[in-house]
This record gives sequence, C-alpha cells and structure tokens, in this order.
Amino acid sequence: MTRLPMSSAAASLLRALLSRAAERRNRILLTDYRSTDWQSLTFAGERHELRFRIAGPKAEALYDRVTGDLSEAEFSIPRRILADIAIFGTPTREPDGSIRFTIEALTIDE
Repeated sequence: MTRLPMSSAAASLLRALLSRAAERRNRILLTDYRSTDWQSLTFAGERHELRFRIAGPKAEALYDRVTGDLSEAEFSIPRRILADIAIFGTPTREPDGSIRFTIEALTIDE
C-alpha cells in the first residue's frame, strides 16, 4: 500500500476529525483527499477536501459523531487556524450500509 503525501495541516485535520468518532479508526476510511494552496491579500493557508467511507454496523451513528455540530467544533491544529469546515454535498448510503461523505475545510497559517 502506498501512502499519499499529505501536508501537516491536512494530516492534523484528519487526526482531529477521526478523534471526534471516539471509535476504532478502521471503521472510517479516507478514500480520497486533496489539499491546495490558498491565499488572500492578508492570509495564506490551504483548502482541503477529504472524502470518507464509514463501514459496518451503526454507520449512521458514527457519521453523526464525526459530523455533528462540525462548523461549531473546536479543532487543535498546530500552527494553523481552522477558518471554515463543512460537509460538502449530501452523504450517500451504499447498498452495503456504508456511508460516503465529503468534508471541505480551510486552514490558515498562524
């Protein structure tokens, strides 16, 4: 298995999201991600798109724990500020009971 390169901001964001689950991490699969540089006149950072699949029994409850009150949640990301985070699109329930969803976020360098 080859690991895709991930920025430190993206890796910290992923760890923070997984910790919200309070469950074994092998239930939440990162299926794809993309991080791109972002900047405004006064700030620099990254835009992140993370795609997940939650498998197994009670996938809905686990999805709710990860995404519940997402925009109000506090995240600790070293040397970054989480400026924005949201669920993108509508979650999809697969025939096997798993749930697929996408989270978009913006981190800004301190």
